[in-house]
Amino acid sequence: MPAIPSWLLEPLWDQFAALLPDRPVYHPSHPLGCHKPRIADRIIFEKLIQVLRFGCSYVSIADCACGATTIRERRNEWIRAGIFADLKTIARESYDRIVGLVLRDVAVDGCITKRPAAGNALAPARSTAGNRA
Repeated sequence: MPAIPSWLLEPLWDQFAALLPDRPVYHPSHPLGCHKPRIADRIIFEKLIQVLRFGCSYVSIADCACGATTIRERRNEWIRAGIFADLKTIARESYDRIVGLVLRDVAVDGCITKRPAAGNALAPARSTAGNRA
């Protein structure tokens, strides 16, 4: 089951892929010239979309195609490269162009509530140490 429909995922991937640097399939400094190939960026991208969409952990979304550590490492690599910041800018500009983003019309509201079962904040904490028989 896809996290989001392909008509939405494909344009996102196209924008994201344009920001990615070219990478060789195999690491060029490997002494034998080959080793386990790098997992495709598209697979990692789809795993990150699933994590965002379903709110699950990386371990939950990992499978035989890609492990949780690989997802986290690639995410960190893309964060350091500034790719997500660029994608955020592209998304905001696209939304502004299509829908219209008028920040002066955005309302910010807040609410302060009492913590449930907080009781009297000034009361001393109860100790059960003296109740032993």
